[in-house]
Amino acid sequence: MTKSSETILKSANSWIDSGRKVLMVTVIETWGSSPCQVGSKMIVNDRGDFQGSVSGGCVEANVVNECLELMKSKNSFKKIHFTVQDESAWSVGLACGGVMKIFIELFN
Repeated sequence: MTKSSETILKSANSWIDSGRKVLMVTVIETWGSSPCQVGSKMIVNDRGDFQGSVSGGCVEANVVNECLELMKSKNSFKKIHFTVQDESAWSVGLACGGVMKIFIELFN
């Protein structure tokens, strides 16, 4: 386990101990240009606070929003796919030509 992963897990546990809901976000697949490699992680709590990184800029803002929506839906996981072919590619920051799949899951 990397030091970064260890720090993220400690923060997740701290947030859970303080009564926050926490989601774990993991890059599960990339193709082409991608700022973070497969296995990169980020945690997001129910206030929208986050730690770690799965991309950058608009993509991470979109991921945080997806996490908050997932918590509202009462589901425990979701897979999201970002690609330059999507009409929203420019707005979420994938104008570089990459593809990225991210898995979001409730962290207990």
